[in-house]
Amino acid sequence: MTIGHHLQEFHGLPVFEFPDAEARVELPDAGAVAWRISSPTYCGPRDEPWGPRFERFLKAVDAGRVRALVVGGWNEAYDTSSAEVVTALIGANDRLSGLEAVFLGDMVMEDCEISWIVQSDVTPLLAAYPELRGLGVRGGTGLVFPPVRHTGLRGLRVETGGLPAEVVRGIAGSDLPALEDLELWLGTDEYGGDGTTEDLAPVLDGASFPALRRLALRNSVIQDELAAAVASAPVVARIERLDLSMGVLTDEGATALLEGQPLTHLTHLDLSHHYVSDSVRLRVLAGLEPHGVTVDLSDEQEPEEDDEDGDVFRYVAVAE
Repeated sequence: MTIGHHLQEFHGLPVFEFPDAEARVELPDAGAVAWRISSPTYCGPRDEPWGPRFERFLKAVDAGRVRALVVGGWNEAYDTSSAEVVTALIGANDRLSGLEAVFLGDMVMEDCEISWIVQSDVTPLLAAYPELRGLGVRGGTGLVFPPVRHTGLRGLRVETGGLPAEVVRGIAGSDLPALEDLELWLGTDEYGGDGTTEDLAPVLDGASFPALRRLALRNSVIQDELAAAVASAPVVARIERLDLSMGVLTDEGATALLEGQPLTHLTHLDLSHHYVSDSVRLRVLAGLEPHGVTVDLSDEQEPEEDDEDGDVFRYVAVAE
């Protein structure tokens, strides 16, 4: 599976694509939408690059009332990092004085596969926008996220086919006292996802993020290990929504959840895209649904077996 659709909603707002210069389109109110600024990743001589398009956007709207920005593609995103985009956003912080949320890298497979998107150090955005409430990033190649302090950020979402351990440690070691929603796509080691449960220790033991209410550790080849760690993690007692979807969760991980600390206080448990057997799936549902927990065990997967050597293969939902 790959990502096949651009964001339709972000920060609770419908996404509106800022049009080409020659388009005759009536622009919506600056604060009523999340503005998507994008240029082709394979720019031709007549295409408008991302930087000039962004500057045209700032002149065309009441920039001070813009609440959310979605950065789509930029020229040669498979080879050129997001550093220039980040620099442009930082340079506009005086004009984008009301900005509350940024998503960096809203590209589908036709634009650039997720593990080919070249990112950069995105934390300067947090320094430039102290009132930022939401930050989303797609793509783990070249991504840098050293430990940072930000008192306003409520949501952090990092989507990758492979999240480097150094980035996991940087996020886990950050001081984000207002963070309520953390979503990490850990991916596979084939695409740089070498993080471990130990790298997440500050999150799992509750030392980080005192306001956390939703924890999503998704799209991972170590989903069973994550489930076992979560089963005894102190942070779980204070969260409302737990998401271990999109990975290679098997009976081992699901059983660890059943045998660990009570999860009956949760409002929602997402285990979709899984390799859990029917018998264990029914045990999970029977143990939680009577307590009012909404459990998602949809998208059951079947492992693939090599006819020659008998090896069994299981896949995360999004990798390349």
